[in-house]
Amino acid sequence: MEEHEVLPAVVDDTGVVRIADDVVSVIAGMAAIEVEGIAGMSGGIASGLTERLGIKHLQRGVKVEVGEKEAAIDLYVMVDYGARIPEVAQRCQERVKTAVESMTGLKVVEVNVHIQGVAFPDAEPEGQRVK
Repeated sequence: MEEHEVLPAVVDDTGVVRIADDVVSVIAGMAAIEVEGIAGMSGGIASGLTERLGIKHLQRGVKVEVGEKEAAIDLYVMVDYGARIPEVAQRCQERVKTAVESMTGLKVVEVNVHIQGVAFPDAEPEGQRVK
């Protein structure tokens, strides 16, 4: 069984609450792809391999660093062709920050958006072009 890092516990009168790092990654990834102008997450070679194997990871393209009360998030995204990249990135930062803070109670100190590429409309899948 694979071990996952777990955020520090929140302890009060009623018990302990622990949130896994993967949960923060999924929240951030879902919030990011809801932003208009974001075509999808970019996960590099490793996630491409897992996609081909039929495994879907919602935290693809998301890296989180979590402390006791704060989190820093790096997003690796593809933007739609024609989108104004600075505006899309700013909306993405705001939406991810709000989602993670409201759902986990952590203070998000930074959301870094790394634009990895541009998705073109009507782009044919690689290897399926007619010559």
